[in-house]
Amino acid sequence: MRTEYVEAVLALVELVPPGAVVAYGDVAELLGSGGARQVGSVMSHHGSGIPWWRVLRATGEAPQGLEAEALQFYIQEGTPLLGRHQDFLHTGEGRWRVDLMAARWAPEDGDFDLIDAIAERLERRLHKMSAPNDEMTV
Repeated sequence: MRTEYVEAVLALVELVPPGAVVAYGDVAELLGSGGARQVGSVMSHHGSGIPWWRVLRATGEAPQGLEAEALQFYIQEGTPLLGRHQDFLHTGEGRWRVDLMAARWAPEDGDFDLIDAIAERLERRLHKMSAPNDEMTV
């Protein structure tokens, strides 16, 4: 995966405030590039140093295998939850998920300025990399 895309995904995810979440597809849509799977791949390989728990599946389920750790962050940040998360905390049993309707991040004007800057930088870098080399001869 291109470094430019990785950097753009990570920069965008860092904008998501505590208590809010986005789906993998939301990140791709905001960047205007890639898709949910590409964002998921970036997060699984490079997302450990940022608030990874704020990016999840469109169903509201936490990243697979990280549910218990993510739940601790959601509770600490006051992220709206659905289901029996208290049971899960005490016994490891019970189904829960993030309430995406209530928790989905709604960027404000200032956020959109930052998102647009990230997306434009990505587009310029990708365009520059795909531009034909002027020095090539035919």
